[in-house]
Amino acid sequence: MTGGGPAHGPELTATTTAGEAPQSVGVAGSVASTGAPTNEATPSFWAKLSKSSPLVALILQRLALSVALLFAVSLMIFGGVEALPGDFATTYLGQSATPQAIENIRKDLGLDQPATTRYFKWLGGAIQGDFGSSWASKNSVSEQIGKRLGNSLFLAFFAAIISVPLAVGLGMLAVQYRNRLPDKIINVISLAAISLPEFFVGYLLILFFAVQLGVATFPATVYESMTIGQRLSAIALPTATLVLVVLAHMMRMTRAAILNVMSSAYVETAELKGLSGLRIIAKHAAPNALAPVINVIALNLAYLVVGVVVVEVVFVYPGMGQYMVDAVTVRDMPVVQACGLIFAAFYIFLNMFADILAIIANPRLRHPR
Repeated sequence: MTGGGPAHGPELTATTTAGEAPQSVGVAGSVASTGAPTNEATPSFWAKLSKSSPLVALILQRLALSVALLFAVSLMIFGGVEALPGDFATTYLGQSATPQAIENIRKDLGLDQPATTRYFKWLGGAIQGDFGSSWASKNSVSEQIGKRLGNSLFLAFFAAIISVPLAVGLGMLAVQYRNRLPDKIINVISLAAISLPEFFVGYLLILFFAVQLGVATFPATVYESMTIGQRLSAIALPTATLVLVVLAHMMRMTRAAILNVMSSAYVETAELKGLSGLRIIAKHAAPNALAPVINVIALNLAYLVVGVVVVEVVFVYPGMGQYMVDAVTVRDMPVVQACGLIFAAFYIFLNMFADILAIIANPRLRHPR
């Protein structure tokens, strides 16, 4: 009996110790589960902002992406200009120029420096609004762009205030008379307008209204001493060209977006109440179709500024597009780079603005799960 006692002692001790171990682990686990330790990672500022103000977080995210994209585009513009064949010094001095003269011109323009040095120097100046001097005219690029950009924005503004309301109105009218004669006429005209390139539309307008009828001004030349009436008369044909080019796309998108919500329950309820078709479209369907319409309007507004190059060349209009084409002809690279960067900035930030408006107009984007 006495020999058997000690034999059970170690076993009992081991059993007790082994039994206590899970208990201690369980206690630690319960302590960890209650969050007593303070070594958990605290939420970042961005996580707190996304939770408390999701709309502000989305807007800041779009803004940061736009700035990063503009930086990438500036790098592409500079790299593309660098990759162009030929040399400004040779073009400027002619084929009979001596190698020493070409080298002197390159040194004066800073072309003997490494490409990375010239890029960061150009980018730093562009951030401050200084695009350097034109190689061809020696004038400040920023001053010249200020005058030309004002002319381009003047043309784009009047094209926008005509085309946007007209496109939205025609889109709503096409929905009201869908699959009937007015809808079919609007669709045929819009398809024809989309199919024709802008330079062809411009030349047709010049032929009929300036050459044959003589009721319009060509070329579309504007200058500082002109009155507002004279300016509007001068830009009549280029404005009409831009309106015809962008009108069809916006109108068709408006029609498609409104038709997409016309089968919704609230629209059917409004129809059962006896409301008129145009009132249902304007008050109930159109507000819920704003997001895609805003996006396509922003894209076309960006085109009115960025894609106006061809129209300005056709009508000899002194805007940014004409200025850029002239600079490409003489290989004036500071002007080409500045115009390209400004066009890209307009396009990127107008799209960013459209994204923000679409977020504000859409509750599902304002309050994501």
